[in-house]
Amino acid sequence: MSVINGVIIQFFHWYTPDDGSLWDTLSREAKNLSQAGFTALWLPPAYKGVGGGMDVGYGVYDLFDLGEFDQKGSIRTKYGTKEAYIKAIDACHEHDLQVYADLVFNHKMGADREEELEARPYSHDDRHKPIGEMQKIRVWTNFTFPGRNDMYSSLKWHWWHFNAVDYNALNEKTDAIYLFKDKSFDEQVDEEKGNFDYLMGCNLDMNNQDVIEELIHWGKWYLDTTGVDGFRFDAVKHVKADFFRHWLHQMQLHTSKELFAVGEYWSGDRGAQDRFIENTQEKLMLFDVNLHYNFSDASVKGKEYDLRQIFDNTLIKDRPDLAVTFVSNHDSQPLQALESVVEHWFTPLAYALTLLRRDGYPCVFTADYYGANYADADYKGEIHQIELPSHKWLIDKFLHARRHYAYGNQIDYFEHPNCIGWARTGDRDHPCGMVVVISNGDEGSLFVKTGAKNTSFIDLTEHITESVKTNKNGEGTFPCPGRSMSVWIAKC
Repeated sequence: MSVINGVIIQFFHWYTPDDGSLWDTLSREAKNLSQAGFTALWLPPAYKGVGGGMDVGYGVYDLFDLGEFDQKGSIRTKYGTKEAYIKAIDACHEHDLQVYADLVFNHKMGADREEELEARPYSHDDRHKPIGEMQKIRVWTNFTFPGRNDMYSSLKWHWWHFNAVDYNALNEKTDAIYLFKDKSFDEQVDEEKGNFDYLMGCNLDMNNQDVIEELIHWGKWYLDTTGVDGFRFDAVKHVKADFFRHWLHQMQLHTSKELFAVGEYWSGDRGAQDRFIENTQEKLMLFDVNLHYNFSDASVKGKEYDLRQIFDNTLIKDRPDLAVTFVSNHDSQPLQALESVVEHWFTPLAYALTLLRRDGYPCVFTADYYGANYADADYKGEIHQIELPSHKWLIDKFLHARRHYAYGNQIDYFEHPNCIGWARTGDRDHPCGMVVVISNGDEGSLFVKTGAKNTSFIDLTEHITESVKTNKNGEGTFPCPGRSMSVWIAKC
């Protein structure tokens, strides 16, 4: 579910301060975000993680604890209390913003007790390859949630609700994945490493009926409690694909409104993405990871990159109806495990390519919008101070153009390797057209037929101060600066 010309903002990044203030900040900022042109927010996991008030949320401990119970060293989550979370969602709805919750159904972490069972070790790199015999192991798989004391759910999780872990407390080794006796890795998962069902922590067994029923019960409770409008599913390539289709169907039966759904299938393999789309019967959109990779590659290569290839091998090109486009996110930002940085100079060009074109449902990253400043260690253990600049002033202009000018037919001009662009011709309700010109090299220009005859255009970005006037045929030459872009809107 998305509105026409809708735009998502991912309202967090990995290093969002752990002071419990995010929900309160959102309550204050909701009006401004709506006025800027955003129509939806992707919020971080709102439930208690293994790190309590410092956990980003992906080390999920208790799905039912939204910052309400004293567990894992805190009552609040990293982002605030349950009360503040509900208040923030209400503020978003008051200003016509949809809210998408981030759901982690792959694993649980931070169990309360150990259990002993038999399991067989498998290679991390080849899940079809055993590297030992069946053996006794001791694992942290018993989740009792003592702080919640059975409120909302009385289910206690045990080893049989999972199928694998990567830590054996008997030998304190993490050199294998331990597949539990009489269990198997789930099908309909990514084929990397032979079978990529297992990612981390206690891996949920999606063939266990208790697990399925609990997640459905939780989903209905979550919808009733929060009133969210849709979901972003984490790590979907590691979860049995048809589970999502079944779960979403149950949620749709429970609520009277259409629910948005997007999955994070982090892979450059378009064939793997297509298999997931087929297995879920097109019930989920997907983030366009390959488009992000293209942006990163283009930003590094500069004018050596052929801009005519920017949409090659992407979801937006092959399945635009299912593509959520993004420039960067919390996983790709500097110092994260999936780091694939889009250089700062190219970031505005990338946002022009997502926000001002016809296809896809674009998502703006909060660190690109507001900027960010943080420190962390790299994979070598060296500490780095990271400063990400704010592109808010320019993204706001793009949002304005998207809301008022990005309508009608789209005519592409992708003939030159370093200067590309497109025209939007407008429609009956939005008759003023728009021309976008992008260069990753020197100053460039495009001769464009706009459909707007004898009409003056101005550069909304203010990169170029002189106007362009089209001739009697609606044609004109539209320039842009080097390594930049111009967004030309008709004065009508």
